[in-house]
Amino acid sequence: MAADANTEILDSGDLEKPHVTRFLHTSDWQLGMTRHFLSEGAQERYSQARFDAIRTMGRIAKKEHCQFIVVAGDTFESNQVDRKTVARTLEALKDVSVPVYILPGNHDPLDAASVYHSSVFIDRKPSHVHVIEDTTTLNLGDGIEIVGAPWMSKRPSANPIVGTLESLTPASGVVRICVAHGAVDQFTPDKDSALVMKVTELERAIGEGKVQFVALGDRHSLTKVGGDYIWYSGTPESTDFTEMHSGFANLVEIADGEISTKEVQVGQWHFVEHQRELNTAEDVESLRKLLEDVSDKERSVIRLNLLGSLTLSLHALLQDHLASAADVFGACDVRDENVIVIPDDTDFTDLGFSGFADAAVQRLRSTIEEDGDDSATARDALMLLLRLGRGV
Repeated sequence: MAADANTEILDSGDLEKPHVTRFLHTSDWQLGMTRHFLSEGAQERYSQARFDAIRTMGRIAKKEHCQFIVVAGDTFESNQVDRKTVARTLEALKDVSVPVYILPGNHDPLDAASVYHSSVFIDRKPSHVHVIEDTTTLNLGDGIEIVGAPWMSKRPSANPIVGTLESLTPASGVVRICVAHGAVDQFTPDKDSALVMKVTELERAIGEGKVQFVALGDRHSLTKVGGDYIWYSGTPESTDFTEMHSGFANLVEIADGEISTKEVQVGQWHFVEHQRELNTAEDVESLRKLLEDVSDKERSVIRLNLLGSLTLSLHALLQDHLASAADVFGACDVRDENVIVIPDDTDFTDLGFSGFADAAVQRLRSTIEEDGDDSATARDALMLLLRLGRGV
C-alpha cells in the first residue's frame, strides 16, 4: 500500500531530526512450519525461504534507515521446534544490524516450555535481539518506547493487551508503539471472545495518547485496521491460499504525530488457486498454457479446482499435463472430482488392439455404460489401457 501523497515516507536526511521514528513491523514468521502437501525437496526450499526472509528484512531495515524491527508474535511455529530451527533463526538474526523486539504469541507463548527459555536460544541469542517478556514499557532512547503484551499461555483467559492498555498513562514527549497479537473483532465472527481485541478499545488508547501506533500479529495478510495507526503486518512468507496479501512487511514512520506506512516485498513463495471448466481440447490446452506460464514454479503452490466433462482421450491428456506440473511445482493440488469422464468411439480408433486386449476394452466399456458399482474402477482401467496403447 503506497503512502498517501501528503504522508510519504521521508528521505533519509530527515532521520537526523529527533521527532522522526521509523521501524519495520513484521509478525507470524512461524519458523519450523511444515506443509505436508509440498513435493519432494520443496519443504526444505520452503523452510530456507523463511530464514531468508529474516535476512531480507534486515537488509530492508538498513536500507530504509529503520531504528528497530518489531515482531508481533509467532516467531516460531511452536515451542516444540527442534534445536536446528532455533539455531538457524538466531544465525539469520545475527545478520540484522538493528535491534529486534520479539513478542511471544499464541504459537510460541512464554510458558514453562517456552522456546525462549531453551538453552540453545539463550546461549545463541545475539545481544541486539530482545524478547518482550512482560508488559513493562521499554525505553529505546531517542524518545521512543515499546509496550508489548506477550502471550503467557496458548489459551489465556483474555487477550493480554486489554489490561495492558487500561493500565497505561498517556505518553508524554515520547513516541510509544504498542505490539500485540491476536484477532480483532472487525475480522472474526467470534466478537465476544475474551481473546478478541476490540478495535474501539485500540482506537481509544490512541485517542487518549497512550500509544501512537498499534503493531498487530496473527492475521497473515497485510491489513489496515484503523486509520494509518493500527495494522497487521501479515506473514513475510506466504503459507496458504486463503491469504489475500501476504509476503510483505510494514515500513512505518511517525513524524510529528503524522503516520505513514509502506508495504515492502519480502516473500519468495506464491500460493495460487484457479477454477477451470474443461469440456473441449481447447479448454485442456488453455490449462496447459496457464501452468506453463507460471514463473518460478519451484516456489509456487498451485491448486486447481476442475469441473466439466471430457472424453477418455482428453482426460488422459489432462493427466499428462498435470503430471508434468507436479514434477516442477512446489506443489500441485488438483481437485477434479467434478470432472466427468465420458468415453466415446473416437477414443478407441487406431489403437490397433486385437484379441485379448480388444475383448478387455469391450468388457470395460460395457461396465462403464452400466454405471454400476464397478463403473469408476472400469473407467480408470480403461484410461490406463488407453494410455498404454498410445505409448504414454
